Amino acid sequence: MKKIINTTHAPAPIGPYSQAVIIGNIMFASGQIAINPLTAELVTSSIQEETHQVMKNIKGLLDEAGINFSNIVKTSIFLKDMNDFAAVNEVYGSYFTADYPARETVQVSRLPKDVNVEISVIASV
Repeated sequence: MKKIINTTHAPAPIGPYSQAVIIGNIMFASGQIAINPLTAELVTSSIQEETHQVMKNIKGLLDEAGINFSNIVKTSIFLKDMNDFAAVNEVYGSYFTADYPARETVQVSRLPKDVNVEISVIASV
């Protein structure tokens, strides 16, 4: 049986999908972009601020599921420009302390709302 995660601490879906879904003991979170859930505005002042907002949105989903960043087992990072990798990696890494999740990072031609970074996660609950 699946459980749908829905929280005001992450942006509302902009299409026909759930913020996250738990099945068994695994949570699959939809890709998060830098929309501030309180204002519904994009945060794109810098790639660092954009990435922090993405990670805050992920935290909102984790909190709603009763877990934290240490429960993440896999992340997928999508970048508009691979030249942003070092800056995104530095911010991303600041949210983890040890036992880092598996990860892939890919450059894509375009992301929703023309953002620069999108991150999705899979976590154990």
